[in-house]
Amino acid sequence: MSTLQIKTPRVYQPLLQPSRYKGVYGGRGSGKSHFFAEMLVEECLAEKGTLAVCIREVQKTLAQSSKRLIESKIQSMGVGREFQVFNDKIETPGDGIIIFQGMQDHTAESIKSLEGFRIADVEEAQTLSARSLTLLRPTIRAPGSQIWFRWNPRRKVDAVDEFLRSKKPENAIVVQANWRDNPFWTDELEAERKLDLELYPERYDHIWEGGYATAFEGAYFASLLAKAKADGRIGNVSADPLLPIRAFHDIGGSGAKADAYTIWIVQWVGDQIKVLNYYESVGQVLAFHVNWMRENGYESAINYLPHDGVNADKVFTGKRYVDHWEEAGFKCEPPVPNQGPGAAMMRIESLRRLGPKLWFNADTTEAGRDALGFYHEKKDEARNVGLGPDHDWSSHAADSLGMMAVCYEEPGRSANFNRQLVYPTQGYA
Repeated sequence: MSTLQIKTPRVYQPLLQPSRYKGVYGGRGSGKSHFFAEMLVEECLAEKGTLAVCIREVQKTLAQSSKRLIESKIQSMGVGREFQVFNDKIETPGDGIIIFQGMQDHTAESIKSLEGFRIADVEEAQTLSARSLTLLRPTIRAPGSQIWFRWNPRRKVDAVDEFLRSKKPENAIVVQANWRDNPFWTDELEAERKLDLELYPERYDHIWEGGYATAFEGAYFASLLAKAKADGRIGNVSADPLLPIRAFHDIGGSGAKADAYTIWIVQWVGDQIKVLNYYESVGQVLAFHVNWMRENGYESAINYLPHDGVNADKVFTGKRYVDHWEEAGFKCEPPVPNQGPGAAMMRIESLRRLGPKLWFNADTTEAGRDALGFYHEKKDEARNVGLGPDHDWSSHAADSLGMMAVCYEEPGRSANFNRQLVYPTQGYA
């Protein structure tokens, strides 16, 4: 048999070295899937009898798998005689096999059927759950076995990102690949890339450049965050030591199923709104939030609580939230009155209006910006009718920063700093 020659793009060449884990992350058009399909065919030819499984988190049909791409690579590489293609599998030289499975269908018992497999190729790895990754890793344990991952990142907390990019195991080779690394780039793909950059800037970085999905399509603050990034207003932002710091709260309970308690730390500096820090916790007692403020040096911050700041904590202290903060030594404005019907949209529009003034400290506000980028309208899909802001995990961060926007006064217009603020009593739909 003649020597098989494959043109490997430079960005992927580190992955040709032996390693337990191999991963590629990046945006659309990088050629990730083509590279791994070719490498799998090559491995099956070089190591007779290879058992390989191509994995997705959810795979309802083989049409969702990489089977068709692998078949096309077998043909284009001119090795069709070495493989036998069936409806649900591909037999490889030396009684080897390539199968296609969804991890969500596996249990701790059924995953044992993959023991002895030498290669696991994980597609769309950003969707792989922590449970699935935990099941898969010790199962693929044959001598010289490898697990491959390819994915377009969504969030830092996704299992594959946490494992390969945060923990960074020593026996892993991980590279980033994007459209500009693809020597087989086409005019059609270039046109699509430019179209997304022009029409959908809020999603461009995630789709084409492999950035984290910081803005959910259709989210209220997607354009605000995209513009802030494009303008360089997400970066290293420090506090002005001569100006007061303000803390804007959204109150959550201390039960296991309670809403999150969020705090944004902000300074109003000239025509800028410096967003310095973000805090979020679920199910913690009030003392926990107080400690975070103290540990981060915000003892002198002016605190703004929403209308439910006058409610009592019924689980532990029985005190009103505002009283608890004041007794802990913090200065509080009177809780912001309930703005009435349309209050949520009032906060949204107020924050959108202030968007060009916002400067975010990147490292300490990432979790909050993730929430802002996801906060979106709930819809009746059958009628395509908007039902107002969706109350989910992201709404608490949006509510507290939105309250900041409602309370905001330009420093130059504040003739008597820190006087009692007068809030509007009604919102709008």
